[in-house]
Amino acid sequence: MKKQYLILFTLAGIGFWSCAGNKTDQKEQNFTVKVAISNDSLMTRIQYETFQYFWDNAEPTSGMGRERTHMDGKYPDNDLHIVTTGGSGFGLMAILVGIERGFITQEQALQRFEQITDFLEKADRFHGAWPHWLNGETGKVKPFGTKDNGGDLVETAFLVQGLLTVREYYKDGNAREKGLAAKIDDLWKGVEWNWYTRGEKVLYWHWSPQYAWEMDFPVGGYNECLIMYVLAAASPTFPIGPEVYHQGWARNGAITDDTTFMGYETVLDHYETSDDPVGPLFWAHYSYLGLDPRNLKDRYADYWKLNQNHALIHYAYALENPKGFEGYGKNNWGLTSSYSTNGYNGHQPSNDTGVISPTAALSSFPYTPEQSMDVLRFIYTEADSLVGDYGPYDAYSFEKDWYTRRYLAIDQGPIPVMIENHRTGKLWALFMGAPEVSAGLERIGFTSY
Repeated sequence: MKKQYLILFTLAGIGFWSCAGNKTDQKEQNFTVKVAISNDSLMTRIQYETFQYFWDNAEPTSGMGRERTHMDGKYPDNDLHIVTTGGSGFGLMAILVGIERGFITQEQALQRFEQITDFLEKADRFHGAWPHWLNGETGKVKPFGTKDNGGDLVETAFLVQGLLTVREYYKDGNAREKGLAAKIDDLWKGVEWNWYTRGEKVLYWHWSPQYAWEMDFPVGGYNECLIMYVLAAASPTFPIGPEVYHQGWARNGAITDDTTFMGYETVLDHYETSDDPVGPLFWAHYSYLGLDPRNLKDRYADYWKLNQNHALIHYAYALENPKGFEGYGKNNWGLTSSYSTNGYNGHQPSNDTGVISPTAALSSFPYTPEQSMDVLRFIYTEADSLVGDYGPYDAYSFEKDWYTRRYLAIDQGPIPVMIENHRTGKLWALFMGAPEVSAGLERIGFTSY
C-alpha cells in the first residue's frame, strides 16, 4: 500500500503528491524525489478532494450526495442513484467550504443549492421528516430496511443542520440568495419534531406509513444524536419541551454516569456501549459540524472536554494497541463506523478488528490537531495508494493487508467541514448564528454558547 516515489506539483495553488514510479535516465535508476509539503497545503488538498465527493460526484438529477461511491464500479442493488439525506447535509456544508477555499464560486454553489432544495421540496416526507435514503432520480423513498421506509428524524436533523448553515450564509444576500434562504426556512419549518415523541418525553428515530412505530427506537444519549434534540427544541413551528430533552436524551440524569478509560474521563455515559465505555468517533463529529463545542455546556457536560477526550481515548488506545494489530500508532489511529473486511461495521475498542477509518482521526482535527496531522501526513506522503479522487478511501487494515477503493458520504462529509472548523471556525459561526439555534439551546439549558 505504500508508494515510495513521490513528487510534488501544484494546481490552482493546491499542493499535490503524484507517484513518479521507478523513473530512470541514462545515469541513475530507482531514485527517489521527495519535496516538502506544508501542513496548510495538505489540509487544503484533502478539503478539495473530499469536497469533490459532493460536487463532481453528486447525483446529477437531485444534486444530492450519493450514499456511496465505489471506484470499482460494483454497486449492490443497483443503488448508484441512491442519495443520503444525512450525508447530503454534511455535503451542503462541504460545498460552503468549497466557496471559502476558492474551489468554486458563490454563484456556482447557489445553483447547486437551488437544485437540491427544489428536489427536497418535492421528495417524500413523513410528518415533515425525510427518509434515510431517497432515489435521486425520482425523490421517492428507498427503504433503508424492511420497516425503515418512512421518516428518519436523525438523518433529517443532519440534513437540517446543513440547510440552516446554508441559509445563514445567504440570508443577507441579493434577491435570489434571499429566495434560497426563504425556501430553506420553509423546509426547516415543515419538520414535525414534536410529533416524533408519540406523546412521550423522548424523541423516536423512525416512523413508517406501513409499519408505524414498529422500529421502536427511542433515542437516548450519549451518542451521535444531540443535534436532533437541539433542533427539535429550536423549531419555531413544532418544538419539543425541555422535559423531552432532560427525560429522553439525558435519561433523567443517567447520561452523567461517566467513567475513565485510557486515562481520560468519558464525561458522559456512552450509551449502549456496554463492552467498553467509549463509542465510535463519529459521535464526536456528526452533531458538531454545526454545533460549536468550544464553549458549549449544560448541566450534564462540558462538550469540548467530552469530544476532545473521546478523540484522545481513541488515540491512546492505538498507541497502547492491546490487540497487537500491525501499524497501529501515532500515524494510524481512530475507530469509527465504516467499510470493513466483512462489509460495513461499527469499529470501536470493544469491536476492533484491525481496521482504521481515516475519517475518524481526520474529522477530529479541532480536538487533536497534532495527532490528526500525523495521520493526514502519513496517508498522503507515505501511503498515498490509500488516496483516490475523493480523498482517502473509506478504510484500510495493515494487519490484513487490505483497503477498499470505496467511499461513503457520511465518512467523507465530516472531513472538510471539521478541518475548516479547525482552521477558521466558519461553519460553527454560521450555524450558531441562526437565532433559532441559540433560542433552542437556551430553552433546554445550555450556557456559554
